[in-house]
Amino acid sequence: MSKPEIVFTRHAETMMAERGIKQEWIKTTIAEPDTTGPDPARPDVRRAFRMIPENGNRTLRVVYATIGDTVRVVTAFFDRGRRR
Repeated sequence: MSKPEIVFTRHAETMMAERGIKQEWIKTTIAEPDTTGPDPARPDVRRAFRMIPENGNRTLRVVYATIGDTVRVVTAFFDRGRRR
């Protein structure tokens, strides 16, 4: 089974640059999340969470949609409300 292609929306790329979020962190969060769940407002969108040791153990939230073999990252940010 091949890995899905991960693409980033313009918004996601902007937020990554502004927030200092690395692509590798996002890819790892999608592939090996600590937890996941549906987006309450959009049933076709998922949220993945993973603690990032390189960023003070803060929890990264990645919001994405899977379309066929493609994962489309909508946005990513460090979730202030989530700790370990």
